[in-house]
Amino acid sequence: MTPATTFSGRTVALFGLGGSGLATAKALVAGGAIVAAWDDAQAKRDEAAAAGVPVVDLASADWSAYAALVLSPGVPLTHPAPHWTVERAKAAGIEIIGDIELFCRERRRSAPDAPFISITGTNGKSTTTALLAHILREAGIEVAMGGNIGTPILDLPPPSDERVHVVEVSSFQIDLTPSIDPTIGCLINITPDHLDRHGTLEDYAAIKERLVAGARTALVGVDDDPTNAIGKRLSQREGADVYPVSAQGERPWGFFALGREIRARNAGETLEEALVLADIEGVESLRGRHNAQNAAFACAAAWLAGVPPEAIRAGVRTFPGLAHRMEQAGTRGRVRFVNDSKATNAKSTEVALAAFERVHWILGGKPKAGGISALAPHFGKIAKAYLIGAATEAFAATLEGHVPFERCGTLDVAVARAAADAAATGEDEVVLFSPACASYDQFRNFEERGERFKALVAALP
Repeated sequence: MTPATTFSGRTVALFGLGGSGLATAKALVAGGAIVAAWDDAQAKRDEAAAAGVPVVDLASADWSAYAALVLSPGVPLTHPAPHWTVERAKAAGIEIIGDIELFCRERRRSAPDAPFISITGTNGKSTTTALLAHILREAGIEVAMGGNIGTPILDLPPPSDERVHVVEVSSFQIDLTPSIDPTIGCLINITPDHLDRHGTLEDYAAIKERLVAGARTALVGVDDDPTNAIGKRLSQREGADVYPVSAQGERPWGFFALGREIRARNAGETLEEALVLADIEGVESLRGRHNAQNAAFACAAAWLAGVPPEAIRAGVRTFPGLAHRMEQAGTRGRVRFVNDSKATNAKSTEVALAAFERVHWILGGKPKAGGISALAPHFGKIAKAYLIGAATEAFAATLEGHVPFERCGTLDVAVARAAADAAATGEDEVVLFSPACASYDQFRNFEERGERFKALVAALP
């Protein structure tokens, strides 16, 4: 745990007692703060009380006594409307922050030079975070990995000059972290997502920009228009330390993927002089064009953190990958099953489809803005689509006349039908579960959805 001592002796309101919220409440208590915590769910309030966290009904509380509102990232700050606790905090004139902000303040107070690498982006941030942490560990460096990937940041050990914090940060978390200041900040890409929570793409991009704008050294993608604009803007600041990162081939300087090689190049160097940091050819956990981008960022951050190229190459070769992200879920005969449950939007699914020549595609769930029309260039490689969940009719309308499809309703039916059709060809086939949708219509989250897919594959005869 990292005790949050910056509110020692002061009273703090906290709303949201899920995983990160409860960890934050405990860290505040451990740091000497007087906490008034609340959650709409009785079970969460009971869990907090059992852990020694004071539970107070914030709806009837006197907000003039609070120094700050610490908000869980899942609670709306601005859109579609501010949560009622946000309105109460604004009326009381107190700041509204999150757990990442508490960590940043603790780091500045206790260990301002402690290595802190932070990663954000619409897609790929979890794989990049995990790959970077793996490379650092394999190089013999102590790593604390968490944030939006697994362990809440305040459940990690405290910042230290002897330890590197590798932290994935979502747009919701950045919005609650006004002073985010990583040693190395990574902004991988920006595509439309979470607009229901941020209003517009411009607002969403501006929030993402804060992470690299506050970083001592920034790694910024150049493969999409929003990040490219951010990189150019930051590079114009006096004293800027900003490096471009691309997965689309040779760049005159910076970090880039040339085929499956990840290279670092100084301005003025020839291509032959550019340093090869890693080669991801044959690394199954980094299959696909999108993973070349993820690997480029992870290798660049490791290099800037002082890891020698030979150690970076060794770490990349042994990376096991992440669950639910192009995960090999098993084979039955000549049919391979791939679990890409983390693909919750069309952009994520696009890179999965691009990684294969022919697939039996299981998709659907709670649809996002834009649907799957952007995936039309890949329709020719889809042997058949198997539709599930709330998106069924909208996706059927898009696929009609272009791709054979079947309305399956639920995942168990889709897996059985796709497995049977793929096996019937007698050829090497791939069944790809890449939903292009949120999971909330039938599952609690993408993890539960992916585990269900793997269990269904394991149960196939």
